[in-house]
Amino acid sequence: MAVVRGRSMSPTLSDGDRLLVRWGSLPRPGQLVVVQLPDGPDGPRPVSVKRATRRDGVGWWVERDNPAEGVDSWLVGAIPDDDVLAVVRCRLWPRPGRASPQPRV
Repeated sequence: MAVVRGRSMSPTLSDGDRLLVRWGSLPRPGQLVVVQLPDGPDGPRPVSVKRATRRDGVGWWVERDNPAEGVDSWLVGAIPDDDVLAVVRCRLWPRPGRASPQPRV
Protein backbone atom coordinates (compact mmCIF):
# COMPACT_ATOMS: atom_id res chain seq x y z
CA MET A 1 0.00 0.00 0.00
CA ALA A 2 1.12 3.58 -0.65
CA VAL A 3 -0.28 6.90 0.58
CA VAL A 4 -0.37 9.92 -1.73
CA ARG A 5 1.19 13.10 -0.38
CA GLY A 6 1.00 16.38 -2.28
CA ARG A 7 -0.88 17.56 -5.36
CA SER A 8 1.40 16.56 -8.25
CA MET A 9 -1.02 13.85 -9.46
CA SER A 10 -4.17 15.97 -9.17
CA PRO A 11 -6.86 15.56 -10.50
CA THR A 12 -6.23 11.80 -10.83
CA LEU A 13 -5.12 11.36 -7.20
CA SER A 14 -5.54 13.52 -4.12
CA ASP A 15 -3.46 14.05 -1.00
CA GLY A 16 -4.26 11.23 1.41
CA ASP A 17 -5.47 8.68 -1.15
CA ARG A 18 -4.50 5.10 -0.26
CA LEU A 19 -3.27 3.00 -3.19
CA LEU A 20 -2.84 -0.72 -3.66
CA VAL A 21 0.51 -1.21 -5.40
CA ARG A 22 2.46 -4.17 -6.70
CA TRP A 23 6.12 -3.90 -5.73
CA GLY A 24 8.63 -5.04 -8.34
CA SER A 25 6.10 -5.13 -11.18
CA LEU A 26 7.10 -3.94 -14.65
CA PRO A 27 5.14 -0.86 -15.77
CA ARG A 28 3.50 -0.18 -19.11
CA PRO A 29 3.21 3.31 -20.58
CA GLY A 30 0.27 5.17 -19.08
CA GLN A 31 0.32 3.36 -15.73
CA LEU A 32 0.85 5.07 -12.41
CA VAL A 33 4.08 4.04 -10.71
CA VAL A 34 5.84 4.52 -7.40
CA VAL A 35 9.33 5.91 -8.03
CA GLN A 36 12.35 7.05 -6.12
CA LEU A 37 13.26 10.43 -7.58
CA PRO A 38 16.93 11.48 -7.55
CA ASP A 39 18.17 13.65 -4.71
CA GLY A 40 17.44 17.36 -5.02
CA PRO A 41 19.40 20.41 -3.88
CA ASP A 42 17.93 19.99 -0.38
CA GLY A 43 18.74 16.28 -0.14
CA PRO A 44 16.76 13.09 -0.74
CA ARG A 45 13.27 13.41 -2.19
CA PRO A 46 10.42 11.23 -0.88
CA VAL A 47 9.14 8.24 -2.80
CA SER A 48 6.56 9.57 -5.28
CA VAL A 49 3.66 8.47 -7.46
CA LYS A 50 3.99 9.50 -11.12
CA ARG A 51 2.71 8.43 -14.53
CA ALA A 52 5.09 6.29 -16.61
CA THR A 53 4.83 7.74 -20.10
CA ARG A 54 7.56 5.93 -22.02
CA ARG A 55 10.72 3.94 -21.61
CA ASP A 56 13.90 5.13 -23.22
CA GLY A 57 17.43 3.74 -23.23
CA VAL A 58 18.28 4.79 -19.68
CA GLY A 59 15.00 4.25 -17.84
CA TRP A 60 11.42 5.42 -17.51
CA TRP A 61 10.16 8.86 -18.34
CA VAL A 62 7.65 9.75 -15.61
CA GLU A 63 5.35 12.75 -15.48
CA ARG A 64 3.03 14.41 -13.00
CA ASP A 65 -0.62 14.96 -13.94
CA ASN A 66 -0.53 18.45 -12.41
CA PRO A 67 2.23 20.42 -14.18
CA ALA A 68 2.04 23.20 -11.59
CA GLU A 69 3.11 20.93 -8.68
CA GLY A 70 5.92 18.56 -7.89
CA VAL A 71 8.91 17.09 -9.72
CA ASP A 72 9.01 14.74 -12.71
CA SER A 73 11.28 13.69 -15.57
CA TRP A 74 11.01 17.11 -17.18
CA LEU A 75 13.12 18.32 -14.24
CA VAL A 76 15.27 15.29 -13.36
CA GLY A 77 15.42 13.20 -16.54
CA ALA A 78 14.57 9.53 -16.97
CA ILE A 79 14.25 7.37 -13.85
CA PRO A 80 16.49 4.26 -13.82
CA ASP A 81 14.62 0.94 -13.87
CA ASP A 82 15.81 0.12 -10.34
CA ASP A 83 14.15 3.30 -9.03
CA VAL A 84 10.72 2.37 -10.45
CA LEU A 85 9.60 0.56 -7.31
CA ALA A 86 5.98 -0.43 -7.90
CA VAL A 87 2.95 -0.16 -10.18
CA VAL A 88 -0.32 1.24 -8.83
CA ARG A 89 -3.17 -1.28 -9.18
CA CYS A 90 -6.10 0.63 -7.68
CA ARG A 91 -7.16 3.27 -5.21
CA LEU A 92 -8.34 1.71 -1.95
CA TRP A 93 -9.53 4.87 -0.25
CA PRO A 94 -11.48 7.15 -0.31
CA ARG A 95 -13.30 4.82 -2.71
CA PRO A 96 -12.12 1.83 -4.63
CA GLY A 97 -11.37 2.25 -8.29
CA ARG A 98 -8.91 1.27 -10.94
CA ALA A 99 -5.96 3.55 -11.34
CA SER A 100 -6.75 5.71 -14.35
CA PRO A 101 -4.60 4.96 -17.41
CA GLN A 102 -5.05 8.56 -18.54
CA PRO A 103 -5.50 11.77 -16.52
CA ARG A 104 -9.08 12.80 -15.88
CA VAL A 105 -9.81 16.32 -17.08
